[in-house]
Amino acid sequence: MKKRYLIWFLLFGLSGYLPLQAVAETKILFLGDSITAGFGIDKEKAYPTLVDDALKEKGLKDILVINAGISGSTTASAISRLKWYSRIQPDILVLALGGNDGLRGVSVQSMEDNLEKTIQYALDKQMKVILAGMQIPPNYGETYTADFRNVFSRLAKRYPVTFMPFLLKDVGGNPSLNLPDGIHPTPEGHRLIAKNIMPYILENL
Repeated sequence: MKKRYLIWFLLFGLSGYLPLQAVAETKILFLGDSITAGFGIDKEKAYPTLVDDALKEKGLKDILVINAGISGSTTASAISRLKWYSRIQPDILVLALGGNDGLRGVSVQSMEDNLEKTIQYALDKQMKVILAGMQIPPNYGETYTADFRNVFSRLAKRYPVTFMPFLLKDVGGNPSLNLPDGIHPTPEGHRLIAKNIMPYILENL
């Protein structure tokens, strides 16, 4: 018990919420962008929080879910962000980045390199990785769109990760499940994302 309080004290000096890790047996880190952050809705309605709620309903209460979604994030910041969060020793990493790269027409090779470095770092730190694939509209042509989509499946074949082919399955492109911008899910959209990702989470617990 004293050891746990010591860990709590040390981490409190680093961040206001990191001390929670001291009493959690399993830590799940959602590293994402505005979709993960819950842009345009209350954060407690974002899919990471809904996953947390669903886990608790199943009696899995000794789990800390960390929503590390930041609006506007691209894969370029993924490795540095993960290194910062590695101090709390996440057990599971949900890597849900790439959408902003695609919307900005970032080099597919650059995106793949960024994701690969992040995955490799996570695996080196003994994290289980759930790689969430993304898809984009054909704004930059069919070739770019296909190359973008294939990055995720290629990485999933290259590394021992759990692969969710499309984070926005049944949500992307559905006006009734997205805000007026057509990009960010509504609360109902987030509920469907949480439902779809739960099997991948449970597989890794």
